[in-house]
Amino acid sequence: MTAEPLILTPSAAKRVALIASKQSRPAILRLAVEGGGCSGFQYKFDLADGPEADDSISETDGVKLVVDSVSLDLIAGSTVDFVESLGGAAFKVENPQAAAGCGCGASFGI
Repeated sequence: MTAEPLILTPSAAKRVALIASKQSRPAILRLAVEGGGCSGFQYKFDLADGPEADDSISETDGVKLVVDSVSLDLIAGSTVDFVESLGGAAFKVENPQAAAGCGCGASFGI
């Protein structure tokens, strides 16, 4: 069974490209899921130098989103967006599998 692909929105891709260029790194965003956070799991974002062997890779506007196979099971079908609001700017994951979330949007439960 193939997991649902992840989607990186154009606004998120643009933000990753900007951050990567400032740090002279490839435009590759790694999304991982870790235990913890207010709802059981939390999202972790980082720039990657390249994909690992078991990564799922999706691409938008030349920017890659990579996710390891363990994390992918928890976030398959998600959309990664970059949202700017009065409260600040942040990457946001819209996860159709999340049964519970938290106010900060950084963690979720299944």
